[in-house]
Amino acid sequence: MRATVIAAFFGVFLTCTYTAKEATKKTKKAKLYVPQIDCDVKAGKIINPEFIAKCPPGCQDVKHRVYGTDIYASFSSVCNAAIHSGIIDNTGGKVLVQKVAGHSGYRGSFSNGVRSLSLPRWRESFLVSEGKPRKGVTYPSTLEYSSSKSTAVKSAAFSNVLNFASEPKKPEQDLKGTKSADTANTSEKASDQGDTARKEHRTTPGPTPATEMATTTPTPTTTTTEPSTTVPQPTTTPAAPRTTAAPAKARPGLHRGRDMGSSSVHPAYASVVAAAARQVQAAQGRGQNTAFRGTSTSASDRNILLHNTAMEIDSWKPGLSLFDTGFTSKEELNPKPLEPISQGNQNCKVDLSFLMDGSWSIGKRRFQLQKRFLGNVAQALGIGSAGPLMGIVQYGDDPSTEFNLKTYANSKDLRNAIEKIQQKGGLSNVGKALSFVNKNFFLDANGNRGGAPNVVVVMVDGWPTDRVEEASRLARESGINIFFVTVEAAAQSEKQNVIEPNFVDKAVCRTSGFYSINVPSWFSLHKVVQPLVKRVCDTERLACSKTCLNAADIGFVIDGSSSVGTGNFRTVLQFVANISKEFEISDTDTRIGAVQYTYEQRLEFSFDKYSTKQDVLNAIKRISYWSGGTSTGAAISYASEQLFSKSKPNKRKIMIVITDGRSYDDVSMPAMAAHQNGVIAYSVGVAWAAPDELEAIASDPAKEHSFFVDDFDNLYHYVNQLIQNICTEFNSQPRN
Repeated sequence: MRATVIAAFFGVFLTCTYTAKEATKKTKKAKLYVPQIDCDVKAGKIINPEFIAKCPPGCQDVKHRVYGTDIYASFSSVCNAAIHSGIIDNTGGKVLVQKVAGHSGYRGSFSNGVRSLSLPRWRESFLVSEGKPRKGVTYPSTLEYSSSKSTAVKSAAFSNVLNFASEPKKPEQDLKGTKSADTANTSEKASDQGDTARKEHRTTPGPTPATEMATTTPTPTTTTTEPSTTVPQPTTTPAAPRTTAAPAKARPGLHRGRDMGSSSVHPAYASVVAAAARQVQAAQGRGQNTAFRGTSTSASDRNILLHNTAMEIDSWKPGLSLFDTGFTSKEELNPKPLEPISQGNQNCKVDLSFLMDGSWSIGKRRFQLQKRFLGNVAQALGIGSAGPLMGIVQYGDDPSTEFNLKTYANSKDLRNAIEKIQQKGGLSNVGKALSFVNKNFFLDANGNRGGAPNVVVVMVDGWPTDRVEEASRLARESGINIFFVTVEAAAQSEKQNVIEPNFVDKAVCRTSGFYSINVPSWFSLHKVVQPLVKRVCDTERLACSKTCLNAADIGFVIDGSSSVGTGNFRTVLQFVANISKEFEISDTDTRIGAVQYTYEQRLEFSFDKYSTKQDVLNAIKRISYWSGGTSTGAAISYASEQLFSKSKPNKRKIMIVITDGRSYDDVSMPAMAAHQNGVIAYSVGVAWAAPDELEAIASDPAKEHSFFVDDFDNLYHYVNQLIQNICTEFNSQPRN
């Protein structure tokens, strides 16, 4: 009997031990699950600071851009960066990603079949290594994306709003507020009160965003939940009525808040918050003009104030990106839009800011005509998420953002919002407004998409009251294309009042008339809607702004072999001069150098030899024809050593190789070495040039970096195309 009991005991013990071991194995397997990501996923889109992910096959593609070498800007594709670094190949595999601080410069290179691009600076970086877990580090089984639509987070956010709306009135201190803009349109006293209320609200102690999110966002690895933090289902609470979102008139305090670069409330979310707020106000017996300001002791009050404030002032701190605030993404807090988001005109993908003249000189009637014009432009553009996006900055004494790029996603809502804009008044400080846009408007947090051209259209009644040349130059160098629409220019008797004569020519990229439109009267402004829209949507012309024409060291490698001949050699030099004169040449802008080659090589002039455009053009004319054999590979190596080794840091290094025949030596190895050192190579072949050598010389993708003509006299056909490709490549890099 005792033996039977002991045997049964050991049987149960072994069974329990086996079950426990199996459970442990299952648990370990669950922890080691590696999530898969797509080829186009950028490191910056994933919130986790360190993670292991599995890349699929086929990520080695030029469309999955990579910026940097060894350490990559977070704007890069994770999987293609891993291929570039040699961690995985095009068959895919696991990769470990670690986020690190941003760098002031990223060096492009060609490695493992991937061409990475250079980038002057970026706010965040990442490292890639073999996809093995580090000791003591727990890796997530699901990745958090900054643009993901988390059901749990949305449910929690909605519950907080709905709970707050349905709570009975409590004997608490009244919420402080400011008068609406309707009842305090021009009163300085009301403005001061608005500023005071805003200041009190910002200095009131309260829960931090990270704390609040922690109570509503489940951690993927957590298996237990606290009953106290369980969120009730919103289906048990009467839903707030849905209304079409339209921005309320700006209160004085919030209007100044926009000056610092904060964003407007997302229309879809604003309607839900506003509806909930109206229910609470009705329950408490307060008027519709009461604003949600101040403090409250209940948890649901704190939640609704947190969400309302986060949407109004863009996570408290002007200019912050999603990486800085601690939020996963504001999109996670947004409900489903009331209407489908318009895709828009996909042939016109630009990020557009209108600088609206709100000065006193324009008057009320002409201000209304300006609003009608902007509404017609919005309609003609076809606003949408895959097409043009449009925001408006109004300027007078000081500029302020009326709404940014992500506020409205269709033309109808945008036109309605434009109609509600109130005139600011003041002087016509256009230069100040351009500086504001350059620093504050085209930020990721405000909806800037990176790959779309940034465009500013400046509306001017008469003439500016400050200088615009310097502010325009800095804006162009930041990647912004500037258009001017001037109405009713100064009369002859008024010209002595103009601070900066010819201000339009000083502000725009070219004086050809493409970037400027003058209208004799505000009443004929409607005639230029279509011409302006056509120019703004001409993305090929936009690419060649002064931005891309003043940021490179360009070295020409010129074939001087006997087969070229004296006459054709002069044609080649004219081709070189035609390209050079399009760039802004100085010590601080683009610099030009030249090498001529036969069997041997000769440095005609280096990057630091000439600092003006005219001096460079004169030097090109003076180059004498050498005559001899054709050693293109040796010439590329010579140019790398004599020209590009002395290139300035953070300057794009561009080599343009011109040849009329097959080389006597190998070109692929010297070209690859140049690519790996960050040189972007273009090949131009004439007559008997070998196509395979042209492709070997050219940077990837070869079809965008190599050209061929059958005769020297046809070289001029590729001047604009070459410049266009150089500019397009430059503008494909994201603005920081």
